[in-house]
Amino acid sequence: MARWSARHPWSAITGWFLFVVLCLGAGIAVGGNPATTEDFWVGEAGRAESMATDGGLQRRPTEHVLISARNGLLDERAAESAARDITGRMAALPEVDSVAAPVRSADGTALRVTVVLKGAELDGKKNVVALLEQTAKVAVAHPGLVVEETGSPAISKGVNDQRDDDLALSERLTLPVTLVILLIVFGSVLMAGVPLLLALSSIAATTGLAMLASHVLPDPGVGTNMILLIGLAVGVDYTLFYLKREREERARAGGRLTPEALVELASATAGRAIVVSGLAVIVSTATLYLATDVIFSSLATGTILVVAVAVLSSLTVLPALLVKIGHRTERRAAKKAARRASRGNPARTQRVKPENGKVFAALLRPARRRPALTLCVSVLVMLAIAAPALGLKLIDPGKDTFSRDIPAMQVYDRLTGRFPEILVKHEVVVRSTPDRAPRVKEALAELGRRAQADPLFARDAEPKVRTSADGRISVLELAVPYPAPSDRAIESLDHLRETYLPATVGALPGVETAVSGDVARGQDYVKHETGKLPLVIGFLLLLTFVMTAVAFRSVGIALIGVLLNLLSAAAALGALVLVFHGTWAENLLDFDSLGAIGSRVPLFLFVILFGLSMDYQVFVVSRIKEAMENGLTARAAVLDGIGRSAKVVTSAAMVMVTVFAAFVFLHLTEMKQMGFCLAVAVLLDAVVIRMMILPSILLLLGDRAWWPLRRSPQRVNAAPAARPLQNVV
Repeated sequence: MARWSARHPWSAITGWFLFVVLCLGAGIAVGGNPATTEDFWVGEAGRAESMATDGGLQRRPTEHVLISARNGLLDERAAESAARDITGRMAALPEVDSVAAPVRSADGTALRVTVVLKGAELDGKKNVVALLEQTAKVAVAHPGLVVEETGSPAISKGVNDQRDDDLALSERLTLPVTLVILLIVFGSVLMAGVPLLLALSSIAATTGLAMLASHVLPDPGVGTNMILLIGLAVGVDYTLFYLKREREERARAGGRLTPEALVELASATAGRAIVVSGLAVIVSTATLYLATDVIFSSLATGTILVVAVAVLSSLTVLPALLVKIGHRTERRAAKKAARRASRGNPARTQRVKPENGKVFAALLRPARRRPALTLCVSVLVMLAIAAPALGLKLIDPGKDTFSRDIPAMQVYDRLTGRFPEILVKHEVVVRSTPDRAPRVKEALAELGRRAQADPLFARDAEPKVRTSADGRISVLELAVPYPAPSDRAIESLDHLRETYLPATVGALPGVETAVSGDVARGQDYVKHETGKLPLVIGFLLLLTFVMTAVAFRSVGIALIGVLLNLLSAAAALGALVLVFHGTWAENLLDFDSLGAIGSRVPLFLFVILFGLSMDYQVFVVSRIKEAMENGLTARAAVLDGIGRSAKVVTSAAMVMVTVFAAFVFLHLTEMKQMGFCLAVAVLLDAVVIRMMILPSILLLLGDRAWWPLRRSPQRVNAAPAARPLQNVV
């Protein structure tokens, strides 16, 4: 592929950008397929919502308009006038299904008007715009009052708007820093722009492909984040590895080979490593599908597509661009030489710069001189960083954890402060035959009485029972005056499921019961993810081991790679727990501690980190294996391979760290945790693992690390250089 692209550069370049335009155009033309409420159903809560939907009693998108005094006591007459105004306006909207009568707060300082929207629960964030406009008009018409609106639809819209602003900010932070790093590495604006150009074009193509893929696997709205996050990281990395290898071959050739031949040589080494690395990331990420979760499936799809497109770009358009740049460089060099000759100046011979400087030599010195001591100290340091992970606590971040910079969340806090009974609702769903409906209703009433006698439930809110038209499905709503992630709200769910439900409705014969609601959704989701974690990690370890063993024909290298990846992931998770479990870093990183980690973060961390760590593993070990096949001893090959790859691996790691660290500035706590965790993991992996632990292990094991590989010293390196003889200058 590289040879064809190098010999037909304009065709390859044109074909690539046509491919990008076609992918993006097809995606825009077809459009995306957003996930529905049904796609998020998990566990008992999901079963309850399925039963409720079967009876037409599913949760509906609901907004609340809060009317309160601007100063002092609430003017009842003015408040009732504003309530009538908002009721009339809302009832006239086509998006609205019903408007409830105003409800006064217990302290008499506010009125609440509840508005139920039409459509599914997730459609609310699209339909709520018209409601917010009417609320703003009522607020202007009643200047003596504070009229404001909140609810799940308004909060969801606010979160989406904030996420879009955050992504734009991350791009503004990431792109300039990445460009500076590439300028330092290459010392050329043109060469630094190539990785960014290919990464951004790969992201554009993948965005279109992801829209098409969403019609098979629905998009819950997080796929674009992952495409941007991983696309920029691996897109720049793959191009960086290829460019550095081409430069190395150019310096070694000393002007004797054409750009086409140099590209072909680079493709035989770095190109192959990119393909192996890309396949490793794809296979590792595919294990996320085993989680059977719509969010993880979307993350997996976005990652797999963007990595595949990035690999494709490095095999097609990148060789073509390098050939064009190479010819341009040769022409400029020839002109300079001609000018020197005309002035009578002799031609200068460029001194080949060493692969790595003093910094990398210093990092490698401990492993080279004292590998056993370096290994022990480095592993102990990594285990110490990983130790806090033993106290890991998971939580499903709900709306109570969203940033208070969102206006709807500020209103939500004021609303729930005056109406605590609407903080959380448990929904007991019962399915039976129509003839049992009276007994089910009596049992639900008894359940409600028992719950109201429990201090964990709201005593002021009357339990509500709704029954489907055919009498088969009944739903009891129970209010809890505590936030969903709180211990008391979780305890109330346990009382309901384990005590009150079995003793009342659950005791009826031929009746199916289940509990849903905000707390149940979160708890069941965490339980679902925790249950899937061993399965996903098990397959992840197995596939990583098999792929590495096949790629390098060495069981020892595969085992070392798996163990080092586990150590890196454990250390990153420990650092995450240390920072985000407590409150000491809140001001430093601008977040409100949840006292726990988002339930999706550990699984996401292990899978993505294993894939990305394979980048470094493949490129470093490939250089070592290449040196061994050229006749070096195992010790000399380790020092040579790691020494030659240290600068490019560290530079690539800095790009990844920059991309991931930019997500720490996002408002969404879960995204902040993911970005921090990946940035720390990549940094530890590139510096401690690849520069200290890996060389120490390989130096101590020697040839035993490569079992059962049999070395053939003269097998490689001569062939690729000799093959394209027709391209020798």
